[in-house]
Amino acid sequence: MRIVIAGGHGQIALRLERLLARRGDEVAGIIRRPEQAGDLLAAGAEPVVRDLEQASVDDVAQHLEAADAAVFAAGAGPGSGTTRKETVDHGAAVLFADAAERAGVRRFLIVSSMGTDREIPEDTDPVFAAYLRAKTEADAAVRARQALDWTVLRPGRLTDDPGTGRVTLAEHVEYGSVTRDDVAAVLLALLDEPRTAGRTLELVKGPTPITEAVRATAS
Repeated sequence: MRIVIAGGHGQIALRLERLLARRGDEVAGIIRRPEQAGDLLAAGAEPVVRDLEQASVDDVAQHLEAADAAVFAAGAGPGSGTTRKETVDHGAAVLFADAAERAGVRRFLIVSSMGTDREIPEDTDPVFAAYLRAKTEADAAVRARQALDWTVLRPGRLTDDPGTGRVTLAEHVEYGSVTRDDVAAVLLALLDEPRTAGRTLELVKGPTPITEAVRATAS
């Protein structure tokens, strides 16, 4: 397969790129800064320099031509304010979905977050509240598209512990943590299981082997 990943220098994206390249898939990662290209090359991915906050749909669609799937794993990241939560976590996700449609790429995965689609407590930090709202809006924009075979993945609190290869994956799970290694491995398994299209799935650590967990959620 050829996979194009938005947010190609992110911690989950780099892990997914390594997994894809290791098994012989062709993978490209969209990055904002040219100095990030070396890390993608080391992961086995083709770096594509394109700022999703500035690019047009046609700009991005040309990089999705002939792709088998698109994965949105971009995010404004820690230290960014409320404005960039909207322009990246929401706006860039919508742009990438538009570009996938324009290029005729049906399979579309988006990395979201647990806590979206739920009422935000009044005492929530304003920046984190903006992040949750942006993710909620991005998820809704993707799920409304009939031209995409989308899957929304909502991990819990992310850690850098070594992956276990075992998770809990379902439409609704109790809040918890999950390793970035395991998130990347779940994304890989979702790409291999087209019957998970149209599903919104929450993910935390758990007892079930990843391939089995993904297979169980297939509709």
